[in-house]
Amino acid sequence: MSEPAPRDRVIAALDAAALDYRLITHGPVRSLAEAATARGVEPADVVKTLVVRRGEDDYVFVLVPGDRTLSWPKVREHLGVSRLSMPNAADAQRATGFARGTITPFGSTTPWPVLADSRLHGRTITLGAGEHGVAVAVDADEALTALGAQSGDLTDPE
Repeated sequence: MSEPAPRDRVIAALDAAALDYRLITHGPVRSLAEAATARGVEPADVVKTLVVRRGEDDYVFVLVPGDRTLSWPKVREHLGVSRLSMPNAADAQRATGFARGTITPFGSTTPWPVLADSRLHGRTITLGAGEHGVAVAVDADEALTALGAQSGDLTDPE
């Protein structure tokens, strides 16, 4: 039997977590501003899911508001490590089952730990849904609880 399509894994994970979500199909976008417009949200609500390598075959997801950037020093401090890196696209796909630009913790082939910037709380956010041009809108607090995410100040302004 073949593996479910990435988008189907995302939907199954959201359903299994009993989360209310809205599936958004918008087609290709070339920028944060285009993604926000296509999804009908503010740029801060377009959440970037970054895969960060802690060590050999050891990753974490970091959820970053669209209008901010990952702060390496803050994430290293939060995790209590001195070194982190970004995997290349092929390694990120092997670790998650998703192509770069479609990555989400929901439906990942491995349930890596999740860190979330605290600015996401109290918002409705959009996340990738395993396929280019497709996203899901969810309540951030409910999603972060379902993911067992740790929150903190992990970003800097763009």
